[in-house]
Amino acid sequence: MPNFFTENKDLLFQFENLDLKEVVDIMEDNFEQAKEYNYAPVDYQDAMDNYRKVLEITGDITANIIDPASTDVDLEGAHFENGKVTYAKGTQLALDQLSRAELMGFTLPRKYGGLNCPTTIYTMAIEMVSRADASLMNIFGLQDIAETINKYSDDDQKAEFLPQFASGEATGAMALTEPDAGSDLQAVKLQAYQDEKGNWFLRGVKRFITNGNGDILLVLARSEAGTKDGRGLSMFVCYGDSTITVRRIENKLGIHGSPTTELQFNDTPAKLVGKRKFGLIKYVMDLMNGARLGVSAQALGISQAAYEEALAYAKAREQFGKAIYDIPVVTNMLIDMRVRVESDRSLLYATAQSVDKRDKLDELAHKLKAQGKDASEVVARQKVASKIAALLTPMCKYTLTENANKTTYDSLQIHGGTGYMKEFKVERLARDARITNIYEGTTQLQVVAAIGGVINDILKEDFDREEQKERKGNLQRLADTLKEIREIFYSSLKYVVDKNDKYFQDVAAKELVELYSYLFVGYLLLNEAEKDARKVFIANRYIMNAVANARKNAEEITNDTFSDLLHADEILN
Repeated sequence: MPNFFTENKDLLFQFENLDLKEVVDIMEDNFEQAKEYNYAPVDYQDAMDNYRKVLEITGDITANIIDPASTDVDLEGAHFENGKVTYAKGTQLALDQLSRAELMGFTLPRKYGGLNCPTTIYTMAIEMVSRADASLMNIFGLQDIAETINKYSDDDQKAEFLPQFASGEATGAMALTEPDAGSDLQAVKLQAYQDEKGNWFLRGVKRFITNGNGDILLVLARSEAGTKDGRGLSMFVCYGDSTITVRRIENKLGIHGSPTTELQFNDTPAKLVGKRKFGLIKYVMDLMNGARLGVSAQALGISQAAYEEALAYAKAREQFGKAIYDIPVVTNMLIDMRVRVESDRSLLYATAQSVDKRDKLDELAHKLKAQGKDASEVVARQKVASKIAALLTPMCKYTLTENANKTTYDSLQIHGGTGYMKEFKVERLARDARITNIYEGTTQLQVVAAIGGVINDILKEDFDREEQKERKGNLQRLADTLKEIREIFYSSLKYVVDKNDKYFQDVAAKELVELYSYLFVGYLLLNEAEKDARKVFIANRYIMNAVANARKNAEEITNDTFSDLLHADEILN
């Protein structure tokens, strides 16, 4: 029987080369949890063995239950009748299977019924679910809602809500977007008010809410009357009860199995999560960063599926007396697709590990402070980890979601006219991919989020260390090429900074972020090539393409390509 974990050599490679020891030590309280839970790991290797078993189970369910039903789910879609939303049959079957396998509380603590897995392991599960059915990820991947409650709610709220998530009894939704507040969440108007006893209620409308029919909702609302910016917003948790009216579900291009709803809150009872006024500036930003990592994994899962479809079709389809797999221009497309998928996977799991490190060092610092111990060293390392994660998360979403669109496009092209027909899976994959670089922050917003870290060169010390390494054989040539890309980056950065023009800096941001990503991913692949000869080709192809693209980026920055923007009104109107 197929298995999306054990049969994916590159995913296995990433798993076997994870560096999560410090993260796992913190999560397991230096393995003291084994004294309370007889199924908890006793050491790091035991933990990794447990994670492997969990991922093998996920790989089995995704390959043999979710994937075969995905076409029917797409055709059937979610249903909306008499104000009630129901899932497609295959979606409900998948959720039931995942719940029975106890896979709905990946990162939650054991005390609430969770698996206590690092975010990196959960991200691997999201990739596999997304490969099988991208729309299901929009329900399975909302476990971040439970994680937000775990991070910021009080003990009573945790005890009430988290076991429901972990058991699969409840699904969730994050209700952020409104008709007049899309990416600009500071413009949220939905009102949160208190009665004379101090109880909170919600009143207003939310739109484009993924899985808005969920049982438990996290809602961003304006708690401070008279305010108009993000400082007046707080986070609330409520049940999806009869006080919430589902006004409609959207008729979408893709991800049909995932209902996207418009919600009317009619004096809905709610509970404040954490502190007032921190809803947007802290809790939503944390929630959305988690969601952006999840969407990156979703995009990668779609890319993997599209590559597999293209490869199988190219080997089976004959033209001019031979399989089109053997036609060089088609072969070259397949190679490019494979390099994109594997380089994307390297970036995704490097990013996930940086997020794990940031979060667990933060937990450790708080724990040490609570014990009256010196936490200064941990706090200092956490600040560095936080800056790196803040750069890599948007860079990852930008890269992987744009690449998913390219990979599904190429896969459909390899299929030719048949790929345009709904009988072939690639048609659905192309539609599903399109949303990934739109929701949870468009590609353009990811550039805005990443450019500060790029301009401040926060990976400088890491790149310095990489440059000082001695490489063997052909890998030294690739290392020298990365040095050239770095020189191109610094030259381009200096050009932008010397202009001392904020507008020009914004215009050049995309090219600078891309330049920095070439370096980071290039070094990841170079190090992987030293561990596995199979990766040498991937590293070579990626880095040689990257240097060509780097020269193009630099040319666009320095040759007045952007000067047309100064005359945009004349050109566009």
